[in-house]
Amino acid sequence: MVQFGYTMMTEQAGPRDLVDHVVRAEEVGFDFSVTSDHYFPWLRAQGHSPYAWSVLGAAAQATSRIPLMTYVTCPTFRYHPAVVAQKAATLQLLSQGRFRLGLGSGENLNEHVVGGGWPAVDVRHEMLEEALGIIRALFDGGHVNHRGTHFDVESAKLWDLPDEPPPIGVAVSGERSCALAGRLADLVIATEPQPDLLAAFDRHGGQGKPRVGQLPVCYDPDRDAAVQRAHEQFRWFGGGWKVNAELPHPDSFAGATQFVTPDDVAASIPCGDDPETFVEALRPFAEAGFTEVALVQIGGDSQRDFLDWSAKTLLPGLRDAFA
Repeated sequence: MVQFGYTMMTEQAGPRDLVDHVVRAEEVGFDFSVTSDHYFPWLRAQGHSPYAWSVLGAAAQATSRIPLMTYVTCPTFRYHPAVVAQKAATLQLLSQGRFRLGLGSGENLNEHVVGGGWPAVDVRHEMLEEALGIIRALFDGGHVNHRGTHFDVESAKLWDLPDEPPPIGVAVSGERSCALAGRLADLVIATEPQPDLLAAFDRHGGQGKPRVGQLPVCYDPDRDAAVQRAHEQFRWFGGGWKVNAELPHPDSFAGATQFVTPDDVAASIPCGDDPETFVEALRPFAEAGFTEVALVQIGGDSQRDFLDWSAKTLLPGLRDAFA
């Protein structure tokens, strides 16, 4: 049975609202939650981008059951991997074992702020692999010294370690990232239901490991309003990650998507209040072999209505469809 998650989308709500939303998501029965980790929103219309790790710490205290996860953190530019390891270990303690550390090679939109430039994708994958090794070594305890191609670590040690370190997921979009994830990750993360990605993950050692997807949706009893909101805030989604990772600013995404129409968005994002539309949008993930799918309800002000509808209609329908 596929598990269904809730996304705390930091680009579309402030920190207190995000925590309130995940508390309600736990109450209505979502199986897990994920949290984006951005410095900028994708588009100005989204209007937010609080610090995800503070939000996660508050969420860990405000909830008791629902698992938490970064979807995803880049451990190579804004954050040094030694600091990511410390944050993740602390959050695993605060959540009493409910945290998973989702990692990726990053997006220019968020990582450019520290002024380190934006290297080619092959270099970003090298950096991610080296960062993963540092994080794993710190999770093992003891002092870590590292002189690497991209990072140095000088006698680092995590003084507060959970009994079980958080599982590590890696986001994939092609063969090289799938190979990295298969070798080094405990689970794989992807935003598109491509069977080829999971097959590549399996070829490189991922067999039997969880695979977590994500789907944007836009619930509203007024379908036209849902389509309009999805177009206003989420038309960037169709660009694909090989493009989205390169653009440096919300205005870049606005320019790149200026010719995307509401009908284009509605063709790829389920909109309205017909649960069958949502079921059919999720079906490719189930058929591809994803074990978990996190839903992103578009629009910060629409979360409460979406969560109430999910409790009564959506979650029962999804569980009937994918049992």
